[in-house]
Amino acid sequence: QVNLVESGGGLVQAGGSLRLSCAASGRTFSRYAMGWFRQAPGNEREFVAGINWSGGRTYHADSVKGRFTISRDNAKYTLYLQMNSLKPEDTAVYYCAARMANDINVYKSPTDYDVWGQGTQVTVSS
Repeated sequence: QVNLVESGGGLVQAGGSLRLSCAASGRTFSRYAMGWFRQAPGNEREFVAGINWSGGRTYHADSVKGRFTISRDNAKYTLYLQMNSLKPEDTAVYYCAARMANDINVYKSPTDYDVWGQGTQVTVSS
């Protein structure tokens, strides 16, 4: 089982950009489908983007489509989330998650994943 550690969060003005990283331990990273989720205070955990094991298939939530891009580098055991044109409503704790799956599917529900990172805070000021 992998361990996941997010980084790259911080405070940014509206319209700015951040790139989140999720570093995975172990050499089995390429066996996992990955996802990014976020959770704002008082809200449920929300799907942001997902990617299959190879990176050949991705899916982005409508709320971030065209602004955020998920990607992965299996040689570096790292998942990324490039976030552009940030809005105050993007403010949340962002989590990466892993599910062992070597198929083409992208998984969108928090219950699909069984390994989670500790989260990184993203705050967008207006």
